[in-house]
Amino acid sequence: MTATFNQARRARRPLLSSAIKHILLLMGAVAMLYPLLWMLSSSFKPENVIFQDLGLIPRPFTLQNYVAGWTALNVPFSLFYVNSFIISGLSVVGTVLSCALAAYAFARLDFRLKRLWFALMLGTIMLPYHVTLIPRYIMFFQLGWVNTILPLTIPHFFAVNSFFVFLIVQFIRGLPRDLDDAAAIDGASEWQIFWRIIVPLAAPALVTTAIFTFIWTWDDFFSQLLYLSRITSYTVSLALRAFVDSQDRSSLGSLFAMSVISLIPAFVIFVAAQQQLVEGVSKTGLKG
Repeated sequence: MTATFNQARRARRPLLSSAIKHILLLMGAVAMLYPLLWMLSSSFKPENVIFQDLGLIPRPFTLQNYVAGWTALNVPFSLFYVNSFIISGLSVVGTVLSCALAAYAFARLDFRLKRLWFALMLGTIMLPYHVTLIPRYIMFFQLGWVNTILPLTIPHFFAVNSFFVFLIVQFIRGLPRDLDDAAAIDGASEWQIFWRIIVPLAAPALVTTAIFTFIWTWDDFFSQLLYLSRITSYTVSLALRAFVDSQDRSSLGSLFAMSVISLIPAFVIFVAAQQQLVEGVSKTGLKG
């Protein structure tokens, strides 16, 4: 009888421990999601009751913030969307293409001082962005690129993000070299091996690179603030900041409404490609 009671008590311990962990995780999730939910709720409230009613259910319910916010800056908010999509899209294409080519060279090709160049490339990961800020601005200013999207897009076509190069290198190193050798025996060139074998097999790492690049570029504020000054060239991030300055007062209702709209692209892309993202991060993280 005593043995049976002890066995039952030991069996309940994992269940109790699991329940406590899930409760703590749920509490943490609620704490992190509450500001987002409050912003979503506030976007449907009249501006004069946003701070009077702190509940998550908007009373009264209104869409006026979305209507007013769409043209609050005397420019349709869709223009800022288009600008952000152009910059983010070009950044994704440039980063994926250039980093994949650089990673293939480091992972598969043999050339002089390969280890030295790879070490220097990794060293740039630890280089703070602000160290190169002034020299880059001076260079782009002398090129006449300031107040255009060129400083925000062109560098991505030259594999400037060492983190993504390293991530793709780790993934390619885990692919069997026998596939390359078999293709070479069949007469395939290095370019054909890269496009027809490496790129399809490295899709999880490339998708991970594309997702992170899109989200980071879409959410970027400092670089866009530095190089863009005309309101017609503003991105979503700059437009949201302009709501605070418009008419010398804060249009919180419109700001919350447009903030909710600005989150949609990144949220949709993250959810749609979540499986590839997890696969790419997990596989590259396990390669030695």
